[in-house]
Amino acid sequence: MGSTDSKLNFRKAVIQLTTKTQPVEATDDAFWDQFWADTTTTVQDVFALVPAAEIRAVREESPSNLATLCYKAVEKLVQGAESGCPTEREKQVILNCTCILSRILPYIFEDQDWRGFFWSTVPGAGRAGVNELDDDEGARPLAESLLLAIADLLFCPDFTVHSHRRGPDSVENMQSIDSCEYIWEAGVGFAQSPPLNYIHDLNRTELLRLLLTCFSEAMYLPSSTDNTVLNPWVTFFCSTENRHALPLFTSLLNVVCAYDPVGYGIPYNHLLFSDYREQLVEQAVQILIVTLEHDGGSAGPENLFVNYLSRIHREEDFDFVLKGLARLLTNPLTQTYLPNSTKKIQFHQELLVLFWKLCDFNKKFLFFVLKSSDVLDILVPILFYLNDARADQSRVGLMHIGVFILLLLSGERNFGVRLNKPYSVHVPMDIPVFTGTHADLLIVVFHKIITTGHQRLQPLFDCLLTIVVNVSPYLKSLSMVAANKLLHLLEAFSTSWFLFSVAQNHHLVFFLLEAFNNIIQYQFDGNCNLVYAIIRKRNVFHQLANLPSDPAAIQKALQRKRKSPDVISRTGSQETVSMEGSHPAVPAEPGTLKTSLVAIPGIEKLTEKSQVSEDVVGTSDTESNSGRDNEVSGRSTARRPLSSASSTSFWAPTPEWALSWKCKLPLQTIMRLLQVLVPQVEKICIDKGLTDESEILKFLQHGTLVGLLPVPHPILIRKYQANAGTAMWFRTYMWGVVYLRNVDPPIWYDTDVRLFEIQKM
Repeated sequence: MGSTDSKLNFRKAVIQLTTKTQPVEATDDAFWDQFWADTTTTVQDVFALVPAAEIRAVREESPSNLATLCYKAVEKLVQGAESGCPTEREKQVILNCTCILSRILPYIFEDQDWRGFFWSTVPGAGRAGVNELDDDEGARPLAESLLLAIADLLFCPDFTVHSHRRGPDSVENMQSIDSCEYIWEAGVGFAQSPPLNYIHDLNRTELLRLLLTCFSEAMYLPSSTDNTVLNPWVTFFCSTENRHALPLFTSLLNVVCAYDPVGYGIPYNHLLFSDYREQLVEQAVQILIVTLEHDGGSAGPENLFVNYLSRIHREEDFDFVLKGLARLLTNPLTQTYLPNSTKKIQFHQELLVLFWKLCDFNKKFLFFVLKSSDVLDILVPILFYLNDARADQSRVGLMHIGVFILLLLSGERNFGVRLNKPYSVHVPMDIPVFTGTHADLLIVVFHKIITTGHQRLQPLFDCLLTIVVNVSPYLKSLSMVAANKLLHLLEAFSTSWFLFSVAQNHHLVFFLLEAFNNIIQYQFDGNCNLVYAIIRKRNVFHQLANLPSDPAAIQKALQRKRKSPDVISRTGSQETVSMEGSHPAVPAEPGTLKTSLVAIPGIEKLTEKSQVSEDVVGTSDTESNSGRDNEVSGRSTARRPLSSASSTSFWAPTPEWALSWKCKLPLQTIMRLLQVLVPQVEKICIDKGLTDESEILKFLQHGTLVGLLPVPHPILIRKYQANAGTAMWFRTYMWGVVYLRNVDPPIWYDTDVRLFEIQKM
């Protein structure tokens, strides 16, 4: 790329800047032009030629030189935005200034005294070389001038967009351009697909990287639950001050959702040419999720990106967005199955956050997703990622976002109904082979996460089982594999040492019993596999009903814990055959970087209850269900394993505590079912000398319990509800992803980030 000479000149200028103790005048163009005029440098060159130590040295020892460098670079961008960069040299100057600012900004943000620099007006600078009409704008803070210049440059004909010019001499006036005619890609609200131009893609990518760097000031502020703190860069950029807000939002969304990494329809084609669109798509999706981080409750101007996203309403637009996201989310799965046949994308975490934002801000989109079985094209990749990441501590954030999305979807009746569709795709996953529905897939994957995931996933168990409870009233027929998995979880969670070792563990049993009750009460007819599994494991229910809770029994149970292996990791089934093409989940490679996350709120803060069938009369069964949630307020978010001394010193189980929840276990329905069916099944076995499951299943299939069970309880759905805790979680997760994904060049590496900690695995 850059010639050796130009690199040397650039390096010489950097050294001069760090060694000059006297301030260099802003008017000394000969000096400042060395940074951008003669060179063709790539962004990688700039990062190599401007070491962190030197930027910090200038910041500390010659602050006015650093201030002038920033001011002059912004001035060049403003001039380019006004002239439209008609010459190649001007285009190069713009790109060089863009790279330099991307390099320097994180070092401005990491120093508290400098953070306000871009929001001050530079005294005496005015805007040299710009016509007098703009005098009233002379007092704009540097940050605003920079952001408006970037926005203009993103729609600059022959630089970042395809020119509409007719004659050779006609120059498009940048001020009068209608950027809505220059949207980058067909899709939402725009029908034409401009010709692909890799130079335009590269130039857009550089400008978007700088924009993302501007927004990253958020990384240098410590995490706080005070969500009223707005990011001033995002706030200004997404306000009415930016005349390109709508076309830019549309361009970003369309570029992401239209992207097809298959190599334009030819397998293996991506091996033949470099795909500049992929880099652009990555930057675009990162800009989208960062600008859409917006708390509705906060004061300040309206965020136009959030506004536009929430107002999309045409079916064909929803279809375009959903199909695009599903295609990209499924890409790494097909990639695993047919190695190298398509380009493997790496930005699935950003796509999941974008999907989350769409569902969160646009309820019409959420209903569109749930209206068709297309929601399963999102579900299957999410289950794939959850299963794949369960052993890797560096991907705990991915586990959370996947589970949050499923929790959000499970709050809607249609999601449960869609899960009954047969599962036939068979994505390569190391889970037992089964024949069944998408509901079976979900249960089998959740079981695998709970039984073979790492310790730090325990706070998610509540969420996983809440999802199962939410969908349970709609599941028409569970496979034998899934039914056995649910009973294995009940068996593991209802051992006395597990129940007595942590104050909240009994909740998991309540969730599972509630799911069984929903299926028996509302879907008994098709669920002979589950009924049979319950009959086979009936001793688990009898032991729960008769759980001893006197002091001696509690002590004995806790001692057993120290001797026995972890029940949760013992799988209760014999299937070992995994799906074709699967690889077991592996822990993170040593040396992997990961960013810390704030704790998630407990399930009672994450969800609010709503009743589905109000017409059904409640029974004592219901009261016991709802009563238990009220007595557990303010529980901790993380379920700590007993072994840590801290948790035992805070809390010890007492007989009163055990009785307080034991008497509320919703066992009536299942006990009644066992009371009626067990003698009948035993009689068949004796009469026919049966040892054959299929005969018993046939009997159960045609059996009925009408009039024999307690009156069905109302269906309780726990719907996800946003709160300050999850908003903060999303902020740290999203910026952590952006930090870790931008390694070439490493924009924020080794700067003093405060929002999260960076750990080496």
